[in-house]
Amino acid sequence: MSYEHILVAVDLTEECDPVIKRARELASTGETKVSLVHIVEPMAMAFGGDVPMDLSQLQQQQFDQAKERMDRVINKYPELNKSNVHLTYGQPRQEIHTLAKEQGCDLIVVGSHGRHGLALLLGSTANDVLHGAPCDVLAVRLAKKPE
Repeated sequence: MSYEHILVAVDLTEECDPVIKRARELASTGETKVSLVHIVEPMAMAFGGDVPMDLSQLQQQQFDQAKERMDRVINKYPELNKSNVHLTYGQPRQEIHTLAKEQGCDLIVVGSHGRHGLALLLGSTANDVLHGAPCDVLAVRLAKKPE
C-alpha cells in the first residue's frame, strides 16, 4: 500500500531521526508528500493550569527554541519542503489529528519508546495519537538510551 501524504510528528530531539527516516523510506516513490509537525504544549497545560504567574515570555522562548530546532531538522533533511513544516501550540493529539484531516494525510508516523503495558507500549503522545486518528498510524520503535 502506498501513501499519498505522510504526516511525521516529531519531538525535535535526536530521537526523531529514525521516525523521519522511516517516513522517508515509505515515501521513496517520490510522489508521496511528507509533512513534519511539532506541537509546543502551552505551559499552563503542562503545569495544570493553576500557575499564578505570567508564562507568556517563557512560552515565547519555548516556541523560539522549537523553531530553531525545527530549522536544524529541515537543514539535516533538505528534501523536506519548508511549506510542509508545521510548528504550533496546543495539545499534541488534537493538533496532530486536526492537521492530518486538514492536510488530507493518509498516514501519521510517530516515535514509540516501547515501554511495558498498553499505556506505556507507545508512550503517552503516540498512544494519544493512535486513538481517534483520522488515518493509519505507524509507531516507529525508538532505541532505549543507555542509562
